[in-house]
Amino acid sequence: MGEITDRAARKLTKDGAGKMYCLAGIGGRVSGIMASTEAAAAILAIDGCPLDCSRKTLEQAGFKGFLHLRLSDLGIAKGESPVTDERVARVAARGEGMLAS
Repeated sequence: MGEITDRAARKLTKDGAGKMYCLAGIGGRVSGIMASTEAAAAILAIDGCPLDCSRKTLEQAGFKGFLHLRLSDLGIAKGESPVTDERVARVAARGEGMLAS
């Protein structure tokens, strides 16, 4: 599901709804990435499966009050849902709606 989450995040960035940051940089506490993320008006974690690795990474880095979107909540199951433009668009649309709230 990583490809769907990646493509959805890139679409949100391209459409001006948000800006994509490096989750590995958050996990590694890279100062520039941490500062940029802390300065964001809103943070949306997009998780490809119910293990919630993105959410947990943000929490471990000390972030609170961020938005969380899990693909399985949209009926997109890890290992069972091929990457399609429709799925990417659906995830991006849900994320955009969450960020706009």
